[in-house]
Amino acid sequence: MISKYRELFNAQFTDQKYQDFKSDISSDFNYLPTFRVAETPFFIPKTLKAQLIDGCSEVISFIKQKNFKILTDKSLELNHKVPNEDEHTTFLAVDFGICEENGEVVPKLIEVQGFPSLYNYQANLYEKFKNQYPFLEEFTPFFDGIESQRYQDILEEAICNYHPKENVILLEIEPEKQNTKIDFYYCNRDIGIPIVCVTELIKRAKQLFYKNEKGDEILVKRIYNRVIFDELDLRTDLKLNFHFSDDLDVEWAGHPNWFFRISKFILPHLKGKYFIETTLLSELKEIPEDLENYVLKPLFSFSGTGVIFHVKKEDIESVVEKELYILQKKVNYKPIVQSPDGKVKAEVRVLCVWKKGDEAPTLLCNLVRLSRGEMIGVKFNKDKDWVGGTLGLFER
Repeated sequence: MISKYRELFNAQFTDQKYQDFKSDISSDFNYLPTFRVAETPFFIPKTLKAQLIDGCSEVISFIKQKNFKILTDKSLELNHKVPNEDEHTTFLAVDFGICEENGEVVPKLIEVQGFPSLYNYQANLYEKFKNQYPFLEEFTPFFDGIESQRYQDILEEAICNYHPKENVILLEIEPEKQNTKIDFYYCNRDIGIPIVCVTELIKRAKQLFYKNEKGDEILVKRIYNRVIFDELDLRTDLKLNFHFSDDLDVEWAGHPNWFFRISKFILPHLKGKYFIETTLLSELKEIPEDLENYVLKPLFSFSGTGVIFHVKKEDIESVVEKELYILQKKVNYKPIVQSPDGKVKAEVRVLCVWKKGDEAPTLLCNLVRLSRGEMIGVKFNKDKDWVGGTLGLFER
């Protein structure tokens, strides 16, 4: 999209420049992400940007409803419930597939998460792209006139809430083994908080501590939570000195309950231009005859785990916990990014934060995934180029 700049980028692109781009990323920590980094940004015109903002506004309006917690309490009954939940989520990620409907390009909501995404990595990815393609300075990945330093300030405030950096931790399960660890490294470098594994926390009464590089025990006042309970539940080998269900004297940057409240669980409630027909399996009156037009998804899985793209009647009938699955109408992703060899599909994740005391979330930045396969995801794009994680760039 924005053909002038697509043609300019493609004319400047070379395989060597792509290798230099990846080398630039890996030079920061002597590490290249294990997920595929796409060759190109996604140029987003003003019309599509306005639609993305409009779609986000509708999602946010729903989340701001006074009865939102009542509507989503069931999501916590079905999962882990953690004490001391705050008034609203800290993080909001809203995923839109770039689709075609009645001959027009329209973003369609695929997923929404009350959980942090690659906030630190994406801002740095912008700088890496500009290093190779200086004309990209004419674009921005940020919303509402935000620039890089302001972005970092907002993100730091959301994560730290003005606590001393040593008392705020990024918490994850074996962070050094996670596919997203490049984001942890940038968070540690740019915001200055330590990265801590769940097994390293020490509990005393209602307080948590970790040991710094000198071996001193440091009080944890706030947790930037990156732990997914799906993974934690599977890791029965891990020895934790605390439980997430404990009543702890700690603040959460991303309280775990919001992962469940703001999830695919709310999709059946959302109606309108940007939303897809979605039904909770437990409320499905009859199985559609045209199942080839539907996708079966677990409510609370992460990174596409458990999604059935080619749904059969027996797939639906075999689901035991039907309140934990949705049946969602397929959408027509439009191949829209011109590569040297055909066009590529795109999905845009709008990254928002909701600072304490603010009336609503702030739209900050974005993440884009490119795909040549049936779905956006690694297993549908193996051995393909011009696919993977990248950044959407808006006209200034």
